[in-house]
Amino acid sequence: MRQSAGENGVRRATMTDIAREVGCSQATVSFVLNNTPGIRLSDETRRRVIETARRIGYEVPVQGRAAEGGRGNRGQIAFIVDQLATSPEAVQAIEGLSQAAQAIGSLVFVAQSRGDAEMERDLVEAFLQQGATAIVYMTIFTREVKIPNALQGLNIPVLLLNCYSAGQSAPAVVPSEIAGGQRATHYLISKGHRRIATITGESWMEAAQDRLKGYRRALATADIPFDADLVFSGDWSASAGYEATRKILGLTEVPTAIFCQNDRMAIGCYEALKEAGYEIPADMSVIGYDDEEIARHMHPRLTTSILPHRAMGQWVVERLSESMADTRFSLTKLECPLVERDSVGAPRK
Repeated sequence: MRQSAGENGVRRATMTDIAREVGCSQATVSFVLNNTPGIRLSDETRRRVIETARRIGYEVPVQGRAAEGGRGNRGQIAFIVDQLATSPEAVQAIEGLSQAAQAIGSLVFVAQSRGDAEMERDLVEAFLQQGATAIVYMTIFTREVKIPNALQGLNIPVLLLNCYSAGQSAPAVVPSEIAGGQRATHYLISKGHRRIATITGESWMEAAQDRLKGYRRALATADIPFDADLVFSGDWSASAGYEATRKILGLTEVPTAIFCQNDRMAIGCYEALKEAGYEIPADMSVIGYDDEEIARHMHPRLTTSILPHRAMGQWVVERLSESMADTRFSLTKLECPLVERDSVGAPRK
């Protein structure tokens, strides 16, 4: 059994160890142990994860208190993000990181840099003066980054969240967007849809590029020819979803399903469909992406995929509990689980 090093030299069990034992992903383990709402996992999977965690001695995070040993005695984790208020992703990552850190008695300090190099330098200096034992660097948009000069050559661990560096010069974690796009499209295909439109995000963004790659892979796997006329450009906004859906409904052969590559565009898609007299999912199936809070309250409730930022924050603590001496750092991709709700059905015959 591979475990991470503890204070007494014995290696502590990690979520990675549990996932390996059970035969599932680390994200699935995280969702079970933290009782994440909205995830449809079988009782058998939940039972096996919990039993395996107990058997190998994994310390399950306890909400509302630090694990035995007290607060603040295992280090201080500094978290620097370029934008904090523009989307919920950073907050979710911070919550996941804080919860996992709390369970081992560590503290988390958060700051926003706005991508300003001088601000990043000042923040790193301040965090080091406060005794930071690790620094997490996050970007809101998934992308390749050049590790800021202020973070190079430090004698404490530096980890990248939602971004990665050329040459894998630091351990990094990002969502598995290609697999997420493929899973969402495959789900529609599994319901009998073969003519599926998609509304993409901004083409320069890796998330949009990868979700589209996943869409195309799912079609290819099902021997469905790719049709460029079914791909509509958007900008992640509800307005873009509305306008693209109106164009989709104007096609000579209207599709039976629409894959909106984020939930906000799905909101606009819903409005355009309802204006045109379409019933969801009887006349048109719709699937989103991101699992924003609004997805649970749309009518019908939106089937969508989870961006695993909370699990990515938890991954940071897992990685810190392992040996950081290995310089062969890798890029970890966490799955984007599908949340089945009410917006997808079989195509009308």
